[in-house]
Amino acid sequence: MKSVPVIAIFDIGKTNKKFFLIDEYYKIVLERTANFKETVDDDGDPCEDIDLLTNWVKESLSDILSLKKFDIKALNFSTYGASFVHIDHDGKVAAPLCNYLKSFPDELKEEFYATHGGEETIAKETASPVLGNLNSGMQLYRIKRNKPELFRKIKYSLHLPQYLNFLVTGGYFSDITSIGCHTQLWDFVKNDYHDWVYKEGIDKILAPIFPSDKAMDAVVNGQNYHVGAGLHDSSSALIPYLASFSEPFILISTGTWCISLNPFNDNPLTADELNKDCLCYMEYHGKPVKASRLFAGNEHEQQTKRIAEHFNKPVDQYKRVKYHAEYVRTDNADNSDRSLMQQSLFGERDLSQFASYDEAYHCLIQDIMVQQKASTTLVIQNTGVKRIFVDGGFGKNPVYMNMLASAFPNFEVFAASVAQATAIGAALSIHKHWNTKTIPGDMIELKYYALAHKMEVE
Repeated sequence: MKSVPVIAIFDIGKTNKKFFLIDEYYKIVLERTANFKETVDDDGDPCEDIDLLTNWVKESLSDILSLKKFDIKALNFSTYGASFVHIDHDGKVAAPLCNYLKSFPDELKEEFYATHGGEETIAKETASPVLGNLNSGMQLYRIKRNKPELFRKIKYSLHLPQYLNFLVTGGYFSDITSIGCHTQLWDFVKNDYHDWVYKEGIDKILAPIFPSDKAMDAVVNGQNYHVGAGLHDSSSALIPYLASFSEPFILISTGTWCISLNPFNDNPLTADELNKDCLCYMEYHGKPVKASRLFAGNEHEQQTKRIAEHFNKPVDQYKRVKYHAEYVRTDNADNSDRSLMQQSLFGERDLSQFASYDEAYHCLIQDIMVQQKASTTLVIQNTGVKRIFVDGGFGKNPVYMNMLASAFPNFEVFAASVAQATAIGAALSIHKHWNTKTIPGDMIELKYYALAHKMEVE
């Protein structure tokens, strides 16, 4: 029996660590998942256990490479962002992996921005709001200032995708999607590392940039493989859409956050946009992707619990709610000044005013939609976008999708889904290096939502 040509992908999330084999038609033919307990860093704060992750990657790779029914042509990696693994001059991990949710010292933050031009200037030039350790460049600044002995030990600090590449190839690389994901390392105007990176000598521990759409050759267990440098997961998940659609579009990626991504918007970020939680990601060819964030998934989770308790329904009752136009209010004047707040007006509403769970739930989504329209509009601008794709949880929600179609009556609105989009994106990024077949046209499932009801959300 002839072995199946595949690419191996490690897809590392904060919670789930996944390994896939993907065939030439971009179908997943093998999937494995693991979860690890967190450990603590040298300050006693919770963090990823890099030893457990390292051992799992090595064991998974050794196991898969021994299977005769698959012919592995290439490997690539996608992981969560804003996370550095520090490698010493002996090729060993020199320090724990800092959790980007860890608080950043106020005095160090003040010192940094006072020295290097102020928060507004740095944020604008690096296309990212000030986010503490979520700006991963600040993790390196903190080490240099507070742990100089560790800083001297570091040969290279690798973002997590490139650490996985290092485990396979032994090489030291950086990639533009990781550097460009709210790190405050990259100057989007100069298209180079920001001046502060050079002034602080941080550039000396950043490995050479390897193109995200290219592959390097590596010998593993005596066999030669094409290996990608690895990608930041948000940029990777966008690739199937970029591969499938040439007309301008916006992708609203929904989960805890609803992130509106416009890969066709290269207008520089303004201070006002930064204040409204806009930032830029980096597309895998090195083009900025303007994005706006809304904490809508989190609000939805909190408020559906409140509604369920009030009406004595299961917590997941919303999954059974169908869209009913008669529940949509036409007078939204009381919402007009709330559009860009992190929580919508719904949290202040008296649930006794609603006759049923379904009516209250429609009001929640309508209140969220006021914010969603404002957030998504921030990244549309003059970019010729006529299509909006929604993936993730809200894409499966008929109330949300019908209201989105009403909020954007001049756009084609689709619920879109790609099975394991992040992993598929990592495979697609180096398609030409391992796959001789054409990219299939059916990777993305689409469901069109026509304008169902005129709803005013201005």
